[in-house]
Amino acid sequence: MLKRWLSGMLAVTLFTIVLAGCTNNDSSEAGGGGDKVAVTIWHNWTGQDAKAVAMRQIIEDFRAAHPDIEVVDEGLPTDGLKTRLRTVAAANEMPDLFVMWPDAMTKEFVKGDLLQPINAELDAKPEWKNNFIPSALDGYTVDGNIYSVPMNLAPSSFIYYNEALFKEHNVKVPETWAELEKAIAAFNDKGIIPMALGNKTNWVAQSTIFSTLADRVTGTDWFLKAVAQDGASFTDPVFLDALNRMQELGNMKAFQDGFNSIDETQMMQLYFQGKTAMVMNGGWALANLVNNAPENVLNNTHITILPPVKGGQGEARTTSGVVGTGLGVSKKLSGAQKEAAMQLFYALAGPEGQKATLDSSTLVSYKIELDKTKAHPLFVELYDLMQEVKITPVYDSKLGSATVEVINNGLQELLMGGKAEDIAGRIQAAQANAVSQ
Repeated sequence: MLKRWLSGMLAVTLFTIVLAGCTNNDSSEAGGGGDKVAVTIWHNWTGQDAKAVAMRQIIEDFRAAHPDIEVVDEGLPTDGLKTRLRTVAAANEMPDLFVMWPDAMTKEFVKGDLLQPINAELDAKPEWKNNFIPSALDGYTVDGNIYSVPMNLAPSSFIYYNEALFKEHNVKVPETWAELEKAIAAFNDKGIIPMALGNKTNWVAQSTIFSTLADRVTGTDWFLKAVAQDGASFTDPVFLDALNRMQELGNMKAFQDGFNSIDETQMMQLYFQGKTAMVMNGGWALANLVNNAPENVLNNTHITILPPVKGGQGEARTTSGVVGTGLGVSKKLSGAQKEAAMQLFYALAGPEGQKATLDSSTLVSYKIELDKTKAHPLFVELYDLMQEVKITPVYDSKLGSATVEVINNGLQELLMGGKAEDIAGRIQAAQANAVSQ
């Protein structure tokens, strides 16, 4: 599931956090006197990855530039942060600012009357508001109010391919579905894995392959209606067609034997070892490639997207994914304290924060030029590709958590010969139940 990536992208290093107690949301002084305003912020920038380091540096720079504002920041690993936020949400004791996820979490906190919208702040800075990529603010918009902005971008479905293997065996890099089928057959004939898959942790096939493949077949509008159980059902023929397409990939031996018994790390190892021509993975795989792939593989690696499906309802130049995390603003903030918090918000999520994120080899949901002289060539390639590719919903960002488990398990079963109709029925029942809760 995507949450594995969200936590994997951040710290692996755990460190002890000493809780100094929450600063009260209505406090206007710090240190027992003076005119200092205190602002609390909870985040998950706890590791030594470039993104976390960049965000912590922005906080330090903000402190230096604003001696009148005391920033009380607390870092927690992703899973710990999510748990803690839900705990304080139940008690209505939110920190002033906090890293927050789009869609489900944002809606949950709005429903609990814990957030305040940032429409006024965005409207006051149109050059900021208008520079987000199309649909970037949708996951943070509830009933016409905008509650945050994304601070990165997480496309989940690319084909990373070894160009040397394609050239050596005279295989065309696929641009159509027929060419993909031809490439799969050609590599199988040569004893090379066409496309490595590691689906032991069962989110991989769903997030990196099926979400995009299904959108190619059904189109996004159908999927969102099925999610809402509003005029579409996961038992509809169009969804059965998507499941059958996925099963066809398995039947034509697109993936190596035993794909349900190895994980994403082992999947990438097959690619690093030159045993597979292609691997489908998200934008997050790039840092692993750049850091760990042997030179002969890395230098021949390029990135493309899944070809269109003939007769499909979806757009061709898309990848599934989600916009990144944002910052929630506590409903309780007002006056000088809210003003101080919004200054910090802008430092982290405004144009300078977006640039710092991009400079850390992390994609952003923001229109900003990459300094290509400093970035790794493969990151430049990914960045350029994303300028002309649209993001469609990844299934596990929209479906109820129980439904996600059903579809992930169902795809494992499907690729082993399971019946599409049975799997579709279980997905439909799970989502109907989730919507009725």
